[in-house]
Amino acid sequence: MRILITGGAGFLGSHLSDAFIARGDEVFVLDTGSIGKVRHLLNNPRFHYVRDSVFNVELVDGLIAKADLVYHLAAVVGVEHYVADPYQTLNVNVNGTQNVLKAAYKYNKRVVFSSTSEVYGRNPKVPWREDDDRVLGATSIDRWCYSTSKAVGEHFCFAYHKLGMPVTVVRYFNAYGPRLDKVDVGRLFTIFMGQLLRGADLTVVGDGKQTRCFTYVSDAIEATVQAGINPAADGEAINIGVDVETTVLEFAELMLELFGPTKSRITFVTQEEVYGNSYEDIPRRVPDNTKMRKLLGVTPKVNLHDGVKISMDWFRTEMAK
Repeated sequence: MRILITGGAGFLGSHLSDAFIARGDEVFVLDTGSIGKVRHLLNNPRFHYVRDSVFNVELVDGLIAKADLVYHLAAVVGVEHYVADPYQTLNVNVNGTQNVLKAAYKYNKRVVFSSTSEVYGRNPKVPWREDDDRVLGATSIDRWCYSTSKAVGEHFCFAYHKLGMPVTVVRYFNAYGPRLDKVDVGRLFTIFMGQLLRGADLTVVGDGKQTRCFTYVSDAIEATVQAGINPAADGEAINIGVDVETTVLEFAELMLELFGPTKSRITFVTQEEVYGNSYEDIPRRVPDNTKMRKLLGVTPKVNLHDGVKISMDWFRTEMAK
């Protein structure tokens, strides 16, 4: 098959590229960013990197016309980005997604849309099933623009599905692993990893009792591949993640333990200190992953201890280079 992955040079996109190359497929990546995460694939004759944007409508049209399956991962992600620049978040995640879906509909190509656990907002009823309500804060709080932008993308996906286009929505729950982000930015793992490497204290926002379900990248990618090739996934939204809750404080403690001797300690900071007044935290984020297990046939295999150890070793090696 010919696979098109928008945002394919990012964290999940690079691992997804690896998975399809390993299957023997041909992969086309459209991305505006660095080649660092896909550098190891550049000499593979079945891998093609296109440095451009989903706003190049003619290019997107041409790439999708040649593809058998489209994964739309291109998006603005990361709290620091959507709090700092909500316009860019909304523009890329809504208007860019429309460009991809319009072309996919034109050529009747199957699309897997990368969404997020953020769409559930702060719904207090956990675990979250795919058809559960969305509970969000005020539109004046920039933090909710990312959740909203991804939900709008989902609405467009299901609207096109009603028009006959095959589509699947996948909602990721705190995926982590090698190539995640640059240290000190992005997700919890890379923020804590950067602090550990500098010998700085690990800054836990609030009391650290908020929970997350950390999903190792290989498990997330196995489910993502199946979401695209399994006919039963057509027309579905599917949670991708483990259902084991870990508090942020427990996660910080685990990273301290696995890192080894260090001067770093855990300190607590307010969310205003880190994100200003445009952020609201989510106390619990837990998926019901029944669909992932039964519909896609994927059960997470990597536990948190092993996944963090593998990821930590990878980042240490990269920093040593």
